[in-house]
Amino acid sequence: MKVYPAIDLVGGRCVRLEQGRFESAKVYGDDPLAMADRFAAAGATVLHVVDLDGAKDPNARQLTLLERLARHTSLRMQVGGGIRERADVAALLATGVERVVVGSVAAREPDRALALLAEFGPERVVFGLDVRLDATGEPRLATHGWRDTESTTLWSALDRFVPAGLRLLLCTDIGRDGMLNGPSVELYRQTLARYPSLALLASGGIASLDDLTALRGLGAAGAIVGKALYEGRFTLEEALAC
Repeated sequence: MKVYPAIDLVGGRCVRLEQGRFESAKVYGDDPLAMADRFAAAGATVLHVVDLDGAKDPNARQLTLLERLARHTSLRMQVGGGIRERADVAALLATGVERVVVGSVAAREPDRALALLAEFGPERVVFGLDVRLDATGEPRLATHGWRDTESTTLWSALDRFVPAGLRLLLCTDIGRDGMLNGPSVELYRQTLARYPSLALLASGGIASLDDLTALRGLGAAGAIVGKALYEGRFTLEEALAC
C-alpha cells in the first residue's frame, strides 16, 4: 500500500477542509512546492493534489501552479479537482502529471468519463467517487465539490465502470474527510469484496498509524493522508514505515 501525502490548493495555498466546506478552510502553507519538497525528503514517492478552486469553478483552475508543481517535484503526482473535459486531462498529463482524477463527470456523465478512460487508459485516469452515506448506510455519490448528492449509489456506478475497464478508484467518505475520526473501513471492505480487481485508494478520516494498518490489512492499494500529517498526529516517515 502506498501512502499519498495530500496537498489541497485554494488560491495557491495549501489548505485542508472539513467535509468539503470551503468556509472551514485552514491554511497550512503558502508554498506548495516547498511542501512537496518536504514530503519527498521524508521518503514519499507519490503525491495527491486537489485543485479546490477548480473543483468549485472550472474557470478558476490553477493550471499554471499545477504545471509548476508537476515540473518541480520528483514525486509521481496525481491531480483532481473540476476535471471535466478531454482537454483538461490532456493538458495535465502533458505537464508530467502521472494520473488525473475524474470525479463529478464519472458520477453525472458516465459515458464521458468512460470515453476518457478508454482514450487515456486505466493507468492514467482515476475515477474519484466521493460518497455520502444515507440514513440506511447506502453510499450515494456526491458531486461538484460535494455540494450535491446524487441518487446513484457507489455500487450501481461500479457495476458499470469495472466491466468497462476501470482499475483505479479513489473513494472518499465525505462525512469523514478532514474530521480525523478514522477511515470508512467497512465501506472499503465491502468495495473490495464486491470488486476485487480494483486498486482502491482510500481517502477521508485517517487519523492514526492504526488506521493505515487497517487499510493495508483490507488490501487497499493506497491511502490519502492530509490533515493528520499537518496536525502532527504522526509523521510522514512513521506513516511510510507503517
